[in-house]
Amino acid sequence: MIRGGVSGGTAHPPLRLPDGTAAGAPPGPAAALIARILAYNPRANTAAITAAVDLATRAHATQRRDNGDPYITHPLAVADILASYRLDTRSILTGLLHDAVEDTEVTLAQIKQGFGVDVAGLVDGVTKLTRLELQSDRTKQAENFRKLVLAMSRDIRVLIVKLADRLHNMRTLHYVPQIERRQRIARETMEIYAPLAERIGMDALKTELQSLAFAQLDPEAYDSIQARLNFLRGQGLDVIEEVRGELVRVCEAAGVSVIEVTGREKSPFSIWEKMQRRNVAFEQLSDIMAFRIVVPTREACYAALGAVHAAYQVIAGRFKDYISTPKSNLYQSLHTGVTLREPRNQKIEVQIRTQEMHDIAENGVAAHWAYKEEGDGATPADPAAAQRFRWVQDLLEILDNSAAPDEFLENTKLELYQDQVFCFTPKGQLIQMPRGATSIDFAYAVHSQIGDTCVGAKVNGRLMPLRYQLQNGDQVEVLTARGGTPSPQWERFCVTGKARARIRRHVHQQQRQQYRDEGRAMLAKAFRQDGVDGSERVLETALKLLKSASLDDLYVAVGNGNIGPKDVVHAAYPELRRAPSAPRLLPTLPAPSRPSRAGTPRGGGMAVTGLVAGMAVHYAGCCHPLPGDRIVGIVTTGKGVTIHTSDCPTLESFAATPERFIDVDWDFAAIGLDKSAPSYTGRISVIAANDPAALASLTNAVAKHDGSISNLRIVNRQQDFVEVLIDVEVRDIRHLSTVIAGLRAAAGITEVERARS
Repeated sequence: MIRGGVSGGTAHPPLRLPDGTAAGAPPGPAAALIARILAYNPRANTAAITAAVDLATRAHATQRRDNGDPYITHPLAVADILASYRLDTRSILTGLLHDAVEDTEVTLAQIKQGFGVDVAGLVDGVTKLTRLELQSDRTKQAENFRKLVLAMSRDIRVLIVKLADRLHNMRTLHYVPQIERRQRIARETMEIYAPLAERIGMDALKTELQSLAFAQLDPEAYDSIQARLNFLRGQGLDVIEEVRGELVRVCEAAGVSVIEVTGREKSPFSIWEKMQRRNVAFEQLSDIMAFRIVVPTREACYAALGAVHAAYQVIAGRFKDYISTPKSNLYQSLHTGVTLREPRNQKIEVQIRTQEMHDIAENGVAAHWAYKEEGDGATPADPAAAQRFRWVQDLLEILDNSAAPDEFLENTKLELYQDQVFCFTPKGQLIQMPRGATSIDFAYAVHSQIGDTCVGAKVNGRLMPLRYQLQNGDQVEVLTARGGTPSPQWERFCVTGKARARIRRHVHQQQRQQYRDEGRAMLAKAFRQDGVDGSERVLETALKLLKSASLDDLYVAVGNGNIGPKDVVHAAYPELRRAPSAPRLLPTLPAPSRPSRAGTPRGGGMAVTGLVAGMAVHYAGCCHPLPGDRIVGIVTTGKGVTIHTSDCPTLESFAATPERFIDVDWDFAAIGLDKSAPSYTGRISVIAANDPAALASLTNAVAKHDGSISNLRIVNRQQDFVEVLIDVEVRDIRHLSTVIAGLRAAAGITEVERARS
């Protein structure tokens, strides 16, 4: 049993492995690893590390990497990466054993017995996330990412070990024979792991992950940028050294003591990303080279800044002070852009920071999240450290509020990406959010309950629209009301994953309540028409046959059109299925004419009450109202009346002329009750896999539910998905809901919703 021994020095009794055998002397690679660990942690438990290497070597003895090397080279490399960040013994042990439980006969119980509860818990957290790169199914990927968020919320070291594991896999990715698998792993690294590394401040690791992934995802762009960088090096091989020496002289002349000045080229991905964001050519970039000045104190940072600004021409708009307002990952530094003196006239970026700030900037959480080596637990050395990673709690809240795994993955990516803006509450509390954030995002960042009850916001003392994009330094006062609730329209302009997840959750609950009430009323009517008992006791007997888990689920399924009321009656009373039904008279309708225009029913009748006879009427193409929607009429001179849904955003433009609004409703008696009724055009937005079979699956799903596609347009095509707008002819809102439900169940379809424009 190691347990308390993990914290001890190098003198330990012979260690027994979990299988009862004794651990031998450390092999060559293990000896090098132990030497590296002892260089920064003389009290490290070398016996435990030797035992872990021995166990991993024997457990993986029959396995090989894609390049043919023994598999043990991977755990050793992961442990070496962790040692380079000077991590504690338990993290090193986790790196050595992280694949043992997943890929071999070793069990968690054995690891717990041999290496302690803490190491077993860390290995378990990382084990659940291994082989993530093999999950081609997006839902499985999202589920695994859920596990990662939960695991790292308990112990951030799980994320650090996982990042080290991913870094070594990326370094050896070129050995993987399948191109599709290489690109899938690279894309996942770019979308999830690089942003996570940035969030915990491990900038060097993030940059390497991005460069390795970029080389796989866009090799032509990568090679092109590398060729241009090589050309620049050939043109001015001594530029970096010359500028470095010049910056040292400038600072020393101003009386500023300098620890070091370093210069470097930006990474290929960083250059490419800036080219895409600014839509400029390589030659137009002003900061291919960046220089870092490290000084002893915080005060010296500002003195060095003054010296640099006095010596060179400053580039307007490039100064950023991350010392007074650190980033959410605790990054601190002064950034500025200057133009070199003649004859070079070259633009460079200069970063100024202290040695402590530099360690945090390069190593992030590994630099300031120090763990005690005593005991079984992992206690942060800094009691305030737990508050530094509020974004982890935000991810947990997104997890709680997201209805589906895919939605969680989407909202989490929103939370991980984008630059930050810094705003203040009226009491001076600093709130950090992504650039482009609005007052709604700010309200939810302060507290979820404040976001839910928000009704307005004052920015710098002035009442501003909720969609106003906040700027650095804005002071925001959120106005709330006890009865306030989130509006579905907010999702259109909020940018944080936390806000979107909360709004969607509220809309989902509200919609479910509406479907539940409608379904209960429809069932009561159906049972009453057949003259039979429709009590809850009777309905419960039909739940299993209708594949519903509860009465609430049954009401919702009936309300949204997934189950017909008659189907429920027949499930409860099978004998009624064979009973002859009385003939029913249908309203006389004109014969179908040419295909309908946007929102216009086929068949000719307008089926709307509240209008003056002979008035010209047509349905709006912005919201595509359907029978069952709440509607309103807008009078337009020379065009008659346009019918909109009552929640159509276009109605905001008529707010100043309330006299143009007409109270209208559907004439359900004229609409009819079966498939011979006139059809109306509903618009659906679909996100599907960029796969030939996905389009066939989409059209078949619409046809299967008696929908007719009148128009289909691809509005966005990416490498792995396409976004499609479909105009479908349906009878009413219930029919459209049935079509949407069918699409959501179709293969290759990832997201379906009713489009409003």
